[in-house]
Amino acid sequence: MSVSTFLWFDADAEAAAELYAATVPNSRVAEVTRQGDGSAFIVTLDLDGQAVTLMNGGPGHPHSDAASLQVVVDTQDEIDRLWDALTGGGGAPGPCGWLTDRFGVSWQVVPAVLPKLMGGETDRVIAVGTALRSMSKLDIAALQQAYDQA
Repeated sequence: MSVSTFLWFDADAEAAAELYAATVPNSRVAEVTRQGDGSAFIVTLDLDGQAVTLMNGGPGHPHSDAASLQVVVDTQDEIDRLWDALTGGGGAPGPCGWLTDRFGVSWQVVPAVLPKLMGGETDRVIAVGTALRSMSKLDIAALQQAYDQA
């Protein structure tokens, strides 16, 4: 048995997989199953060890921010790089570290330190949560400052 993420695209599964593999370190397009006309039908992606399958299934099943891919990173440089790559070309920033890429897939780009900053004393949790809710792209230094000053 295995469990993986499966995403339905209108027609851009291969382009999305190529962007994701180029953006997330240790990732690659593993396989592309093509239709009779040569266009991609099923694209299998290894996204930093996470199996993701993308399918060109046609219109009628749009992506929603109710489900997202989460990338946990260590540094602000990683947040900035991923944010720029994923919002580039028509993507859009969202609240609290969420964004939507140009294919309509929702992502969360989150610093690894966030659970530590959101745990512990109630006044610190409130301060960090308040700072976080004021952000689109997360700012590790600002979150740490909120924690330290609470």
